Amino acid sequence: MKLLVTGGAGFIGSNFILDWLRAGLGDVINYDKLTYAANLENLAEIHGDSRYIFVQGDVVDQTRLEEVLLTYRPDAAVHFAAESHVDRSIHAPIDFVNTNVLGTFSLLEAIRSYLGKNENLKRRFRLLHVSTDEVFGALDLDDLPSTERNRYSPSNPYSASKASSDHFVRSYFRTYELPVLLSHCSNNYGPRQFPEKLIPKTITNAFNGLPIPVYGRGDHRRDWIYVGDHCSALRQILRNGELGESYNVGAQNEISNLQTVTSICDLVDELAGPLSQGPRRSLIRFVDDRPGHDWRYALDATKLSTKLGWTPMVNFTEGLKLTVEWYLENKREATPWIVQKSQPTLGL
Repeated sequence: MKLLVTGGAGFIGSNFILDWLRAGLGDVINYDKLTYAANLENLAEIHGDSRYIFVQGDVVDQTRLEEVLLTYRPDAAVHFAAESHVDRSIHAPIDFVNTNVLGTFSLLEAIRSYLGKNENLKRRFRLLHVSTDEVFGALDLDDLPSTERNRYSPSNPYSASKASSDHFVRSYFRTYELPVLLSHCSNNYGPRQFPEKLIPKTITNAFNGLPIPVYGRGDHRRDWIYVGDHCSALRQILRNGELGESYNVGAQNEISNLQTVTSICDLVDELAGPLSQGPRRSLIRFVDDRPGHDWRYALDATKLSTKLGWTPMVNFTEGLKLTVEWYLENKREATPWIVQKSQPTLGL
């Protein structure tokens, strides 16, 4: 299978491409604009690999997408390209409308044009649209995890833009019979994540002895999934999912943000040695909560498990240690990202 991946220089996209090529599943065309959160060094180990092609381009550019599709003739596409940081969406929502909504629309139109020129290809082509649990909105503590049938209830510009893109994808399946699949995933963590998000920012701040901001009292709850498990789920959905269907990807690792942060502080103390001023937990600073902050997310991944036989392999304790170890081993690469590229956000 020859695969087009949008946003393949980002966190999840780069991990997906590396896992795909390691498994020998086929060639990859990586289409990425290279915004602030993208880093081609994420893919350094496959530079020069004949199975891998990088094309720089904006997902909003439909003409460019059509050229890439006609030139390389992929058999499938996985759509990661998105603005994904909630804090940034609050301060600059137009960027999220452009990339997440208009970018998805442009990709759908480009693929529709591409498949319209080859009916035989349409019968085997698949587009997997990678979405988020945040489209379902916040849950109360006694609520059951969200299933694929939960109504959409986005709470911020980021989740609203992803909800809109989901609706466009579904509409193209119904109206044009475009061969699409959707996935909704819980919070990812692991190597190569841009350090504006909670886990990598906490790791890098903890290592450098910098204050670690935590919104409110840190009691917001998230279901964390190791990025390698997410990638394995996406491969399964792409190969065996039923067209037009959506699949939740979760790991049942629900934990509060404060528990996550304190676990990281303790791991960095253990692996890097203590700071002179004492345990890294002392770096935690509680700050005012952000607007529209959803208290809890959790996903029911029963459909993915029963229909496609997928289960996560990495528990949170193991995955968090692997993640901290990676950032400490690559701190010379990770720390400059904060200084050179990241805006002063809180990273949650």
